[in-house]
Amino acid sequence: MILTTNKISRIFGSGHTQVRAVNEVSLSIAQGELVLIMGPSGSGKTTLLSMLGGLLSPTSGKIVIDNTDISNANESVLSDIRAHKIGFIFQSFNLLEALSVRENILFPAQLIPEEFSNAKIRADQLIEKLSLEKRRNALPATLSGGEKQRVAIARALINQPPLILADEPTGNLDSQSGQDVMMVLHDIARDEGRSVILVTHDPRVEDIADRILWLEDGVIRDRKEDEHAWARCPVCKMRIDEWTAELNMTFQNKRYVFCSEGCFDRFKITPELYARKE
Repeated sequence: MILTTNKISRIFGSGHTQVRAVNEVSLSIAQGELVLIMGPSGSGKTTLLSMLGGLLSPTSGKIVIDNTDISNANESVLSDIRAHKIGFIFQSFNLLEALSVRENILFPAQLIPEEFSNAKIRADQLIEKLSLEKRRNALPATLSGGEKQRVAIARALINQPPLILADEPTGNLDSQSGQDVMMVLHDIARDEGRSVILVTHDPRVEDIADRILWLEDGVIRDRKEDEHAWARCPVCKMRIDEWTAELNMTFQNKRYVFCSEGCFDRFKITPELYARKE
């Protein structure tokens, strides 16, 4: 297992103002798994992710990343773990505005000076893989939201960490860009064997995950199925709320709904291809 926790809790405040944000959560994440952490707002998702990434210490319990116990580790050990073992992706991108796309991607590599020459090669490979070739020298202010998040993903991968932690990576993106980012994360887990833990509210993501953890009131619970009418996009197979889907088409007397304009356009070109698969 790349990551395990044993009854980790996090308490904020004291006395009458004490809040138990995460309550005795135990979990294990295998290599190459894509795991979603979902739940209502204020349920402790971001607090849990911060503890898993060594950004916040647990009040009690144990966290082990790649055989290293980080529960009560000093800052030197935590810095080494964050540099070598973990890649972070944030909703707000957190790009440095004065640096180009390539310089932003390379920024974490400065934490490992002996690998910097190889990191430059990897940066160019990631730029190509994530279709950023024409933007390599651009500044963040000139990028779209989807491009910014692809830069953030490349930056998270530059030091080749075995574990990727993503906090609402599609939260500031339009539907098509969000879908593209999710498929990139899916491919990272499937093709590269990296473990991805993803906090999200986006129900469309559920079908590309290996597991879903439902966090409520700081506790992992069995998920309560809601009463929505769910459908699947026939192109990418993501789950969609059929009640609110804006993109739809009727083909051979059957109604199809779509998660994005990209999927809608693909279906329009060859509807028989995707209709047969559903």
